[in-house]
Order: sequence, then C-alpha cells, then structure tokens
Amino acid sequence: MRGLNNPPVLHWFRRDLRLHDNPALQSAHRRHEGRMLPVYIQSAWRGSHPWTGPARQAALCASLAALEQSLQAAGTRLTIRRGGAVEELRRLLEETGARELYFNRSPDPWGRELEERVEAMARQIGAQVHPFHEVTALPPETVRTGSGEAFRVFTPFARAWLKHEIPAPLPAPGRFAPPPPRLRTLPLPTLADWDLPAPPVVALTGEPAALRRLETFLSGPVSRYAAERDIPSLEATSRLSVDLRWGTLSIRLAVQRCREALAAARSAEARTGVQKFLDELIWREFYMALLWRWPNVLEEEFQAEYRHLQWQPNPAALERWKAGATGFPIVDAGMRQLAATGWMHNRVRMIVAMFLTKDLHIDWREGEAHFLQSLADGEAASNNGGWQWSASTGADAAPYFRIQNPWSQSARFDPEGLYIRAWVPELRGLPPALLHMPPSAPLVPGYPRPIVDHARERAVALELYRRR
Repeated sequence: MRGLNNPPVLHWFRRDLRLHDNPALQSAHRRHEGRMLPVYIQSAWRGSHPWTGPARQAALCASLAALEQSLQAAGTRLTIRRGGAVEELRRLLEETGARELYFNRSPDPWGRELEERVEAMARQIGAQVHPFHEVTALPPETVRTGSGEAFRVFTPFARAWLKHEIPAPLPAPGRFAPPPPRLRTLPLPTLADWDLPAPPVVALTGEPAALRRLETFLSGPVSRYAAERDIPSLEATSRLSVDLRWGTLSIRLAVQRCREALAAARSAEARTGVQKFLDELIWREFYMALLWRWPNVLEEEFQAEYRHLQWQPNPAALERWKAGATGFPIVDAGMRQLAATGWMHNRVRMIVAMFLTKDLHIDWREGEAHFLQSLADGEAASNNGGWQWSASTGADAAPYFRIQNPWSQSARFDPEGLYIRAWVPELRGLPPALLHMPPSAPLVPGYPRPIVDHARERAVALELYRRR
C-alpha cells in the first residue's frame, strides 16, 4: 500500500498521550479536517534500560490502551510500529504517501536529538515537519531574567512565571477520518515486549483517569494540601505525577483548574493549599527550564564548584539502600514503598536522597538512576533537580551544611510511625518512640542495625564538601 490518492498526515504520539489540549494533534486535525493518522513508535530495547523500568513501562502501556479507546470512540485507531523512530516514521510516510508529520517536542536532550534526526529524514524525502510545544505550560525558554538569562533560583523564576499569560487549554478534536485500509499495525504494547516483569502495582492511568484525579483533588483534598502534604502516611497529595509524565493530563489544564480553584476558595486554608500545589507545578516548570538550558546537568553537577566532590563508592551500602535494609526505618519504608508501588512520597524522596548522599556519601547519580528505573512517574528534569537539590549541587539547592537527620525527620513527619509500620511490617509491634532514635540493640530479630552513625557521617559529609 503506497502513495494513497488522498494521503493522511501523521501525528506522532510521544509523551502526549491524550486528546485534550494537544497542540500538535489539534493543529493536524483542524488543518486537515480530521484526515490524520495517529502513530506511536514503540521502543525496541529488551531486558533493561538506563532511563526506565517495569513500573513506568506499565504506566505507558495503560496510557496507550486508554488512548486507543479514545481514538476508536472518535472514529480512528492508533497505528503502532516498533523500532527506531526515524526508520519507522520514514516507512509510514512512504507507505501512506503522507507528506506532513506533526509532533510535540521533548524537553530532554535525548528527545531533542531524536527530533533533529527525524527532521533531517523528513527533509531528505520532501516531507514537512510541524513541531509544537506542550510539555510545560510555557515553552521552557520563555521565562528569563531582565538581562535575558535563564533563572538559576526558583523564587524569582516563579515570580516571573506568574506574570506570563498561560494559553488556554485546547479542547479535544472532533471526529477523525478512519485509518487507511490494510495499513499494518502492531498490538498494543505489553511488558513482555521489553522482557520486563509485571510490577506489584500498576498505576491507574490514561486520560480519563487523569482528568478524574485532577477534579477529585481540586474539589476537596487540595484545601488541606499545605498542611498535610509532608505527612507520608496520609493520602494528601494529588498523585498526578504519572499523568504529567506521560501527558495523559495537560499541564496547562492543571494550571487553569488551579487558578479557578484559587478564585473559588472560600477559606484561607483552601487558598493556601491551592497556592502551594500551584507552586509545585511551577517547580516542575523550573526544572524543565533548567534542563532545556543546561542539559549537562544530567551528566554533572549544576554548580561547577562541586564537580570534583570525592564521592565514596560503596556497592554493598548502595544495595542495602535500594533494598530498604539500612536500619533507618523511615529510609527503609520509603525504599520499600518505591519497590512495591513504583511511587514514593515526595517528603520521603528527599529523606532517602539526602541519606544516600550525605550519610552514605554515594554519588547522587546512583540514586538518580535507580529512581528513573523504579518510578512510574520517572521524569528526567524533576528527578535530576530533586537529586541535585538533596546533594546540594544543583540550582537553588539545599546548602551543603543543612543535612537532614533521618531520625528527626521521621519523628517530625511520621510521629506515630504509621508510614513506617505500613512499609516495614517487622516493626509494627514497636512503640513509635523506638522508630525515631538510634537503637542500642537490634529493634527486632532480623531487622538490621543502622548501617552508619548519622552524627559521625554528618561530620564526614561536611568535611567532604569543604574539601571539594
């Protein structure tokens, strides 16, 4: 099947797995009266990957399945191919006779390099490329200082960001033309395609679930967000991070709904909660802008003066940290939650990250990689920003001398030990006080003693950073 008389245009789905507020999809649909072929190119790696793992790929599979249902309801289907994006897109352009390709840009350097190769291929065969932006509310190069430089500190970035007008979200397109007859497509991806095991828990995702989650959160729980967001035993956060990672939810829609909720708030608590949640969305914008301007942060410390820190490789300690077997209950609870669910509470992410870098003195890149391979919401920009913040090497990071004490963090944010007991079941019978102090003997048979002495390792960390 080559050279159709009335060829479609292609929309290449990537991390924009939704119909609402999808600029490339909407433009292709509007300009070509629905005569558009939705395409997804499945990666062909098998076994392991440095950027992802079972939890995130399971979320991807669920999101693609939901997208397929939405497209079928609108009169078309998702054409799936597997392999290199450049080669597979070229084949589709040639098979269908399409001469226009629409897609939304990636925020990370790997995706941007791929786009350059796709654009070069399109030029070679005489096809037009139409790239759009949707991954952040504002294009990442938009917010600049008065001198035109990118911001390095969050608070002035947020002030400047708030002064910009955010474009209104676009509606979902209407009906689509059916796909060309006899066009080859593959089944929806499954974890077996990558030789991956099923994770214990698969995130409920996809566009309909994401929209429901947003509305549920903003209709009530957000009013308590500022007061409860740091308590890991509570379901007090939005759980929208997976939706934003795969684009089953538009960030522009989330911002718009936040502003509507802020205008409708009837109490100071509700206003504070919504504003705090909006701040978190702006942190995501900040980290995306940093990665866009300084892609080298994925390889080295943002602050040049810390690029020669003498990290102390310790494979055995790293494996105990990954396994949730450090003897620090709050750290172990977080790492076990991650292994079991592909998600970790944000406060605990900070605790375990600072523990790895400041107590174990292990390179933050080890933790960054483990998170990307374990999280369903693994996002390169935010993950890197969070790890470099905890390691005191990033933009607007915690000063190196502010070293969180995991014992006091545990007592402050999980005083009754509810979170710890949920994820470290062998400690369920202990009184809370014993969970928040260094033990003089094993807490229970089979649970390890603390892998290090925090007070001593704090002094080691201070010296390590001073020597840098």
